[in-house]
Amino acid sequence: MAAGSGIKAVQWSMQAGEHTFAVHAALLWDENDGILVDTGIPGQLEVIRASLAQEAVPFDKLTKIIITHQDLDHIGSLPELLSASEGQIEVFAHELTKPYLLGEVPIIKRGVLVPPSKVDVALQDGDELPYCGGIQVIFTPGHTPDHISLYHKPSKTLISGDALTSQDGVLMPPNKAFTPDMEQALSSVAKLLDYDIETVITYHGGVCTERIQERLAAIAAGEQ
Repeated sequence: MAAGSGIKAVQWSMQAGEHTFAVHAALLWDENDGILVDTGIPGQLEVIRASLAQEAVPFDKLTKIIITHQDLDHIGSLPELLSASEGQIEVFAHELTKPYLLGEVPIIKRGVLVPPSKVDVALQDGDELPYCGGIQVIFTPGHTPDHISLYHKPSKTLISGDALTSQDGVLMPPNKAFTPDMEQALSSVAKLLDYDIETVITYHGGVCTERIQERLAAIAAGEQ
């Protein structure tokens, strides 16, 4: 594992039927841990393994996976990653996400049960994770009822999951077509104004560093 500590967005190109789309997972590391946030659609083990091999944290140095919410493009490859690690990776997810990951309840937007994984630590709003310099859990429902975002304190980076999107480096609202409760989602964005955020890693769109507070305020107010 690379010396020191850090955080970055890792872009994966994924094939879903005839469509190829890119996502931007977050990778954090220090001398003790390698942490991946979200896992892509099913069948991406080799894509993920290859991408991590090029980064500061190769797959065999991953110690933890944090899931932001139950959507299939975020949890799909979790069972494969856990199998490949022989169960050595710890899984963190909000307490409301847990039954979906355990395969007990159908995921909301697909209406299907996913292959069961595990959840080692059930998270709640405001939890402070003592890894990689400190990560705060922020409950940001709306896109899904169980959605969380993560604030990495040392780098002042928000890992937004799907609570926000971005386009060409500009922070944008969550995708309306896939956000059942937009009013709640915008209330969740308003919560983010309380944090000193300099960088946002959006799963769909990538990294934003410009006009963060301005864009958060505008999005929370219902502007595009």
